[in-house]
Amino acid sequence: MRGYFGVGVEGITKEQNLGNLVRSAHAFGASFFFVIRPEIDVHAVRVSDTSGAFDHMPFYVWESVDDMVLPKGCQLVGVEFMEDSVELPSFRHPTRAAYILGPEMGDLSPEIMEKVDHIIKIPMKFCINVGVAGALTMYDRVISMGRFPDRPVRPGGPELEPMTDVMPERHHRRRSRSAEKRKANKALQEGT
Repeated sequence: MRGYFGVGVEGITKEQNLGNLVRSAHAFGASFFFVIRPEIDVHAVRVSDTSGAFDHMPFYVWESVDDMVLPKGCQLVGVEFMEDSVELPSFRHPTRAAYILGPEMGDLSPEIMEKVDHIIKIPMKFCINVGVAGALTMYDRVISMGRFPDRPVRPGGPELEPMTDVMPERHHRRRSRSAEKRKANKALQEGT
């Protein structure tokens, strides 16, 4: 996948949701993770982190929006269920992006909304769990920016090239050498 992305959440209040979101970010290949104004002990989440995400990507804890420092050229994308948000399937993800989700029982703060470059929403009837929303956003990024073949017109997966040989290449070399040796031996026998 081209570029990089980070994932963050503002004002998170439930350790399980943070753990779910961090593990999903790790699984989808996020480059970094961040929290702003967490209302939980972020370090306690490490205990439930079965993927070791904290050991594989930078994790930033910022006490305010003003403390947030993103890499140069990184666009901030707010994930917020608002009427004028761009629906996720119609959104072209920036090559360098940081996605920020709001707290479980609230919205992104006005301070964050002033800083975002884009606001997106998942096309649903109502808000969903912050961990699920983050996972859906990352999945959409991966399938839209990854190197996957186009979806086929008919149900099912893409047609793959038929397999012509099931033996690994190294076995072919051995067989070829043996055939060459047999030919050489036969030529020697016929010549004498």
